[in-house]
Amino acid sequence: MPVPDIDDYLDLFRLYGGRLDKIYLTSEKEDQYRFLFEQVCRLLAQSSGFNLAMPRPFVTTAQKYLAGDAGALAKLSDPEVRHFMLSDLYDYIELQARLAGKWSEL
Repeated sequence: MPVPDIDDYLDLFRLYGGRLDKIYLTSEKEDQYRFLFEQVCRLLAQSSGFNLAMPRPFVTTAQKYLAGDAGALAKLSDPEVRHFMLSDLYDYIELQARLAGKWSEL
């Protein structure tokens, strides 16, 4: 399995329609974003140069969540907290993609 890079994150967000600005507006899509959160955590938990350069809270939160850490599971059981993390990660990925000249509106 190849190590994740920015393109993997961009592709994943594209599958969910790109912009996450509507993530807070409806609860009917909660399950869809829950799966996105799970997928993002799996990418974040893998070792790669891109992930090593990422702000550590993204990576450590994902690792703790996937490891079943009680504190992480309790905190991330709240959909708003998961959505906030996804939104922050999306903003970070967008910034990095723009800096790398890889950004096109998702």
